[in-house]
Order: sequence, then structure tokens, then C-alpha cells
Amino acid sequence: MAIYRGSGGSGDATNDASISAVTALTVRAEDAADAAEGSATAAAGSANTASGYVATVAASATAAATSATDSANSATASASSAATASTQATNATTSASSAATSATDSANSATASANSATASASSATDAQTAQTAAETAETNAATSASNASTSASNAATSASTATTQATNASNSATAAATSATNAGTSETNAANSASAASTSATNAATSATDAAASATLAATYTPDQTGHSGEFLTTDVSVTSLAAVDALPDQTGNSGKYLTTDGTDASWAVVNVTPALDDLSDVTITTPSSGEGIVYNGSAWVNGTVGGNTTTSGLYEMANTISTNYTIGSGNNAMSAGPITINSGVSVTIPSGSRWAVV
Repeated sequence: MAIYRGSGGSGDATNDASISAVTALTVRAEDAADAAEGSATAAAGSANTASGYVATVAASATAAATSATDSANSATASASSAATASTQATNATTSASSAATSATDSANSATASANSATASASSATDAQTAQTAAETAETNAATSASNASTSASNAATSASTATTQATNASNSATAAATSATNAGTSETNAANSASAASTSATNAATSATDAAASATLAATYTPDQTGHSGEFLTTDVSVTSLAAVDALPDQTGNSGKYLTTDGTDASWAVVNVTPALDDLSDVTITTPSSGEGIVYNGSAWVNGTVGGNTTTSGLYEMANTISTNYTIGSGNNAMSAGPITINSGVSVTIPSGSRWAVV
């Protein structure tokens, strides 16, 4: 049965149904193609965006590489720290290379997305993953640069510490050298002192030997006696010799005299057995006369008239016994306070014209 198809006229139902189905499928295919093309365009945009990220990551990687290089230059003072920084810079470069590779993979994925929406979606996912990896690589590069800077600082500190320790070691070495020199000087001085002591000991032993020999010689030595008749043996503690005896002066005609000296020569002098009063050094006798006595004139003993007896005590005391003979001076009188006893055989002589009164 024919079917009205509008201005085109009628047609076969079976054939028309097939054509409609084909048409519907064609429309769907075109829609799918359009959707695929849209997806491809979107994928290309995503790829471009991913490429932008990749460029940013590459720039970050380049900056990280530059920082790593600067860090490596700063870490030259310390070999170990520099090696660590170089290793970290290499790691950063490797991460950047990995990011570039990921970008290439993203571009390939974008090209594939142009042919297949599913592939585009996968490429977009891969691009996102690459972006994440690039960001991670950038973070790692920054961390590596920071670590390199810290290592450089530590290396500088280690170098400063090493310099200080080297200075201290040099000072210690100088002090040790000075101590060694002082020890050597002390040793030399000790050796000199020991040598001097040994010499002194030797000299002392020699002196002792000489002294012993001198003592032995002195004990047994007798000087030559020829021409030394009448001399005596003497010594000055060191030498024994003979010396003349300081003999007495000639005794002939000097009987009864005594030996005296003027400090240089010995001589004989006459002994004055009956000295006169004026022989005394403090008595001067000038023209004595009868009845005078020795009186003190205030400066010396002289001869003069003896004055009357005086006393300031108001009393005269006397013995009440006369035990020796007594003669009153001629022309003088005497007085005694009695009673007076005259011992047997004792007498008192009263000259003519004189009196003895006993009261």
C-alpha cells in the first residue's frame, strides 16, 4: 500500500520505513559527528590549556634548574654540601624533563582526541595528571632549591667552624712549641746545674783531701831547728814554726825589784815599801809642820791645820774600852765620857802640860 508522502507523492511503506530509519541513523551519525567534533575541539582546548600548564611547568623547571645551579655555585665551599645540592639540582632537572615528556604525551593525546572523543577525554585526564605531576615537580624543585640553600648555609657555617678550629689548633701548636722550648731550656739549665754541682762536689772532695793532708802534715811536721837555740815551737793554726822567747831582763843587781813594762819593753823597778803621803796620786804635801794633818780642801787632800771636831747629829760616840796604847798629842787635851775601862797591859800617855778629862 502506497503511503502519502507529501509533495513527493506516495511511496512504498517498507521502503519508506527503511529510508526513514536510515535517515534517522544518518541524523544521529551527524549529531554524533558534531558531538565528536565538539569534543575534539574541547579536547584541543584542553590540550592547549595543558600545553600552557606544561610551558609554565617548563619555565618553573628552568627557574628551578637556575636556582639549583646558583645553589651549586654557592655550595662550592663545601664539597659534600655541593655534591648534595648538585644531586638535588639533577633531580629537579629530571623532574622538569619528566614534565616535558608529560606535555608531549598530552599533545599526542590531544591529537588523538581529534579522532575520538573518548580518547580526548582520556587525553584531558592525562593532561590533568600531567599538570598535577608538573605542579608536584615544581614544588619538588622549590624544595630542592630551599634544601640547596640550607646546605650552602650549613657548608658556610662548617667552613667558618673549621677555620676557627684551625686557628685554635695553630695557637695550640704554637703554645706546645713554646712549652717544648721552655722544657728544653729547663732541661739545659738542670744539666748545667747538675754539672756545676758535680764540679762543686769534686772541688769539695779535693779540698777535704788537701785539708786532711795538711792536718796530717801539721801533726807530724817539725821545723828545722838549726840556728833556733832557746826558741819555742809555736803555730799560727796553719804553719808550725820556732819563735824566740820573750825572756826576762837581766837580773844581775836587781834584787828586791819588781818586773814592770812600758808597753814595749820589760824592766825592773824598785818597790817603794815606805811611801810618802805625797806619793799618793790624790795627796799633795807642801812644807808640812808639826801638828798638821791631812785635810780635804774641797778638790784635793793637802796638809793643813786640823780644826775642832764637829757633828750635826748632836752626839759624839766612843768606845768605853781602850784596848790599845794611846798617846795624847803634845800640847793637846783629851776628853772621854765615862766610865772608861783600860784593858790590862794597855796604857794612855798624857804629855806634860796636857790633860785627859773623863766626865
